[in-house]
Amino acid sequence: MTTLAQSIEGNNPVLNITIFGLFVIGTLVVVFRASRNTKTASDYYAAGRAFSGPQNGTAIAGDYLSAASFLGIAGAIAVYGYDGFLYSIGFLVAWLVALLLVAELLRNTGKFTMGDVLAFRMRQRPVRAAAATSTMAVSFFYLLAQMAGAGALVSLLLGIEGDVGQAVVISVVGVVMIIYVLVGGMKGTTWVQIIKAGLLIAGTFAMTVWVLGRYGLNLSELLGSAAERAGDGDSLLNPGAKYGASETSQLDFLSLGVALVLGTAGLPHVLMRFYTVPTAKDARKSVVWAIVLIGLFYLFTLVLGYGAAAIVGSDTISNAPGGENSAAPLLAEALGGPVLLGFIAAVAFATILAVVAGLTITASASFAHDVYANVIKRGKVDSKNTEVKVARITACVIGAVAIVGGIFAKDQNVAFLVALAFAVAASANLPTILYSLFWKRFNTSGALWSIYGGLTCTIVLIVFSPAVSGTESSMITSVDFHWFPLQNPGLVSIPLSFFLGWLGTVLSKEHLEDKHKEMEVRALTGAGSEKATSH
Repeated sequence: MTTLAQSIEGNNPVLNITIFGLFVIGTLVVVFRASRNTKTASDYYAAGRAFSGPQNGTAIAGDYLSAASFLGIAGAIAVYGYDGFLYSIGFLVAWLVALLLVAELLRNTGKFTMGDVLAFRMRQRPVRAAAATSTMAVSFFYLLAQMAGAGALVSLLLGIEGDVGQAVVISVVGVVMIIYVLVGGMKGTTWVQIIKAGLLIAGTFAMTVWVLGRYGLNLSELLGSAAERAGDGDSLLNPGAKYGASETSQLDFLSLGVALVLGTAGLPHVLMRFYTVPTAKDARKSVVWAIVLIGLFYLFTLVLGYGAAAIVGSDTISNAPGGENSAAPLLAEALGGPVLLGFIAAVAFATILAVVAGLTITASASFAHDVYANVIKRGKVDSKNTEVKVARITACVIGAVAIVGGIFAKDQNVAFLVALAFAVAASANLPTILYSLFWKRFNTSGALWSIYGGLTCTIVLIVFSPAVSGTESSMITSVDFHWFPLQNPGLVSIPLSFFLGWLGTVLSKEHLEDKHKEMEVRALTGAGSEKATSH
């Protein structure tokens, strides 16, 4: 098995790159075809609201299932068993929050961005600026994680070593992403996400059947074999392998779980997908489709994780290049040799490309629509195409920043960056959205306190947490300045953000109850939303 771990670096990289190249060329053709009808801001930001519920649901799955989901969760299950699967539970349960509290109401009250929802009943310029700040922060940290993940994936799957080689690949990923967004807008990006979701689910399904086939399609036999291979009893099948060591680690898991469950409903690139469908009914349908596809995927990762533990071995995975992230590629090589490994490599790259494209268009739309059109130009944009031009220029800038950031962060703790994105989304975005939709007393002051307070609190707690310093797995290992005990701040920052939103509201004399009545009718019935969304 040691040869398996070593060959993952150099195992036929030409084949892997060829398969990936075919995917990029194929999706670029799709993007160029989709770009023919991208003329107005509505086309660029919301794909002309032309996607059906099932199509958008598939795209949401493609947007949501990042490399962390594909490689990270399978690896966590292979090494930690039960505790690794808890990530899947958190990611999936989060969609119930999005479905029940956010999807339909957001589609009815907004236009292109989260700022539209807040500006409907509050003072436009300050809340749009705050929403754009929060959106850019979440998108930046998420982008950084994906770009850094691209660098790690390259060294793992394609055998490209050294700082220069990884920097070149991160740059290539960034340039392809910018082309997707510049040319295709939301329509092109959506088709890339649909194709990627299809490839990812088909690939994981094939591997799942393959693994179960080795054990007579009997899951119990697979679990027993994984536990036997682990060599320390049933530790893989029982809770506590990762988060049971101390009360602090148990609190850490609770904090992470809260951030995952509540963060999804505040992720700006997920929220923006609800605007690509024509009706609120389609928004609801798209979330149901997303839940089904994402749920299936996480069930597949359960089999793949325990399959990797049984066939490859937890120790081999932990010692391989890339550590836990190598579980799925090592399993692919053990099952189907270089061809299956090449396909899995291509799917992993497709995963990164689709997610970064979605993040880039969200961040550029937020800047162009909220900051440029409504804060700087006060809603008086020269022409309909000017806003789209600004969005495209912003996409280039964001892409360049992501490339540079990814190069600098390629050796950093990727999980830390993803956790930060979820914690910021749950702390800064979700309380503000829920208060706006459901609390008639909520006002501009409350929104600003909630967004800026949640954002500041989250970043401060992360900086002074063990994720950054004080442990062997921290970002900075040479010093120790941490005083906050938890790796994820969600348990503290999310309740604090809700409290700040309430406090800012009650301390302000601004009353906007009348506007809330109109928003409530629109949110619940969709009345007037078509008029509001025409451009």
